[in-house]
Amino acid sequence: MLEMHVDGFRFDLASILGRDQNGNVLSNPPVVEMIAEDPVLADTKIIAEAWDAAGLYQVGHFSPHHRWAEWNGRFRDDVRMFMNGTRGMVSALATRIAGSSDLYQHNGRRPCNSINFITSHDGFTLADLVSYNEKQNLTNGENNRDGDNNNLSWDSGAPGPTDNPAVLALRQRRIKTMAVILFLSQGVPMLVAGDEFGQSQQGNNNAWCQDNAISWLNWNLVEKNKGQVRFFRKLIRLRREHAIFRRVNFFEVNKSDTPPVGQTILWQALEPGTEDWSEHVHTLSFLLKGCAIDDGDNADFFIMLNGHPEQEALFTVPGPDTETGPCFWKKIIDTDEEAPKDIPELDKADCVAIGSRIKVEAMGCVVLQTVRNCSP
Repeated sequence: MLEMHVDGFRFDLASILGRDQNGNVLSNPPVVEMIAEDPVLADTKIIAEAWDAAGLYQVGHFSPHHRWAEWNGRFRDDVRMFMNGTRGMVSALATRIAGSSDLYQHNGRRPCNSINFITSHDGFTLADLVSYNEKQNLTNGENNRDGDNNNLSWDSGAPGPTDNPAVLALRQRRIKTMAVILFLSQGVPMLVAGDEFGQSQQGNNNAWCQDNAISWLNWNLVEKNKGQVRFFRKLIRLRREHAIFRRVNFFEVNKSDTPPVGQTILWQALEPGTEDWSEHVHTLSFLLKGCAIDDGDNADFFIMLNGHPEQEALFTVPGPDTETGPCFWKKIIDTDEEAPKDIPELDKADCVAIGSRIKVEAMGCVVLQTVRNCSP
């Protein structure tokens, strides 16, 4: 830090720091506290992979210290399960999108303590997550025994490389939808290098030993998949420009107001004013009220997600917040479209009327944003 100005550290299998010399779990491990309080580390980021090789899983309670952020493994798993068609995941997904208050609010921490991720250097790349049901690790020389067997992946209808246009379209839609969830959720998004341009490890989910094309970044994919790169770039820009996606504190209701006036986030089923958290439901939408953020950002957003593997969904568009005057919706993201229509410039985005029915394809996402003027 003093000489090389390192920004921060991620502690691999950090839960082992909470064990004594006999492997017993400590209630207040001194080394964890010492790291957080070390003056030399005061201006650096410290991130825990809050589990260890012996099965100690501490996501949400690795340390109550505000300095410690954690890889949110629950975010990874819940998003993967929603996006592989698993039933009963809507409630869990909503909790992750809202910043995982169930994990970090009880001890005074904030959304920034949650490092949200869907992929990491361990496991499948994002492209492989939508292309393989099983790991392909034979080239590692351990008879495919190494690497995690519980990947929560789905090959989208065909294993590995394919020329099937329907499968390729579904894979692309799933990749972009997961990117939207990652970047528009509360917390800190973490992206693996290469996921933005479709990097594959040929289904290998434990490529640490592969010093070859399996693990090397293929920079030729940047040009080949430039539409996907553009999508990720514009998503990052959208997050940066609107503080509603980067809240300091968790969502809460202003008790002096009558809902929905006092709420910054409003959950919706397919119709405005309704919620459905049933086991069989695969759809979720929510309205984010940017006018509630005290930074001049007064845009509202309506995000519609369809996690069904086969069926499209029809959402009815609610009215935006009117506290700051009349405004209108524009469709700024549709993961079923190809570039540049998947995330157009705001002035080129289609206008959407209140009460309209919006079709969201299977495993797709549509995002609306308010503007002050909208001419068809």
